[in-house]
Amino acid sequence: MTIQLYDLATADPGLRFSPYCWRVKMALAHKGLVWQEIPWHFTEKDRLPDPNAGTVPVLVDDGETVSDSWKIAEYLDERYPQNPLFDSAQARSEALLIKFWIERTIHPFISRMGVGDFLSTLHEKDKAYFRQSREKRIGMPIEQFMQDRDQTREGFRTALEPLRAMLVEQPYVAGNNPGYADYIVFGILQWMRCGSPYAALQRDDAVFDYRERLLDLYDGYARNAQYREVSS
Repeated sequence: MTIQLYDLATADPGLRFSPYCWRVKMALAHKGLVWQEIPWHFTEKDRLPDPNAGTVPVLVDDGETVSDSWKIAEYLDERYPQNPLFDSAQARSEALLIKFWIERTIHPFISRMGVGDFLSTLHEKDKAYFRQSREKRIGMPIEQFMQDRDQTREGFRTALEPLRAMLVEQPYVAGNNPGYADYIVFGILQWMRCGSPYAALQRDDAVFDYRERLLDLYDGYARNAQYREVSS
């Protein structure tokens, strides 16, 4: 039975930008698994198999349904032990720190830089929901929220300095080879690359080179994805 992955879709069937779904897609590629992507829209919550939280990713595998990208990664390592995403309990714990750093510190920069662009990609049936839910969260119109995105970009680049310093010492967050911690980081880089034409990284940045290495993994799987970024 083919693994199924419910993935956030836009108006263009080929354009997918969800950072959480990208974590899982890279994890599946890391495992050498084959999967079927099922496009899903924000307003189609009743289409998701149970159990779910009304969001994607949701993975269905041989009768098992797993939602939440972190839980999916743990499931994949248990179900398919080849090519582990976490090569030890210590690696899992370190990846958990990366998860919270990315979600609590880096995600807000991406949202402020790209939320209006993400809105513009969506199917018409999703736009009102997306606008209302995001504006409730941020407490202002999306257009106002994005007014200072050049300044936000500088903050984003500064916030990546710990990653930049690490990349002087090793090619990946997980060490000499990529692991799930890298796919967590990659999710936010691919989120902006695929969802917005606004270039968040400079080409001479070590983080840009890091993203390039990840794009080239697995025969260029992620590089071949449709994207919107315009090079700075």
